[in-house]
Amino acid sequence: MIHDITPPITPKLAVWPGDTAPSRRVLCDMKAGANITLSTLHSTVHLGAHADGPNHYAEPAPGIGERGLDHYIGPCHLVEASVERGQRVGWNDVRWPADLRHARVLIRTGTFPDPETFTTDFAALEPALVDSLAARGVKTIGIDTPSVDLFESKDLPAHKAFLRHDVAILEGLALANIPPGEYELIALPLRLMGFDASPVRAILRPM
Repeated sequence: MIHDITPPITPKLAVWPGDTAPSRRVLCDMKAGANITLSTLHSTVHLGAHADGPNHYAEPAPGIGERGLDHYIGPCHLVEASVERGQRVGWNDVRWPADLRHARVLIRTGTFPDPETFTTDFAALEPALVDSLAARGVKTIGIDTPSVDLFESKDLPAHKAFLRHDVAILEGLALANIPPGEYELIALPLRLMGFDASPVRAILRPM
């Protein structure tokens, strides 16, 4: 069984206010008599399920194309957080497994349920939670919201915690209706050298 945790990319997919929504320009169209169909995608790289590059929140820092792929493939824990909208997820808000042994953790908050409707009251992560997971050997943390920091945050304390520990960020994952548990995560970013993020086709396979 494969769980696709990637929101569909269509013109309706919500992006951060002021960012570039996805659009497609068809250059050649077999329906119009061309011998091939050829199209161009115009979009933010922070699109739906995506991986942030460290240079998105620090300078100097590597882009997403320079990131090691080991962050984005391998065993993971999917856990559920009980948190109010607009709040940060702390350690005690999460139902942790008895044995937290994988280097990748995905956190389902349920506070951004519709990828086609951008709401600003989604939950984010406490920097101390990132610190605690990094101390346990976690190197990738994913979340089902547009950001690991709150919408109004300007100093980005959670992003800075990720940077301190060189932990990778996955955002915008579609985790609704997937049971907490252990999975194999595959969420490889494109090799966009120097870019600040990349869309990913994120999937989970039960272990």
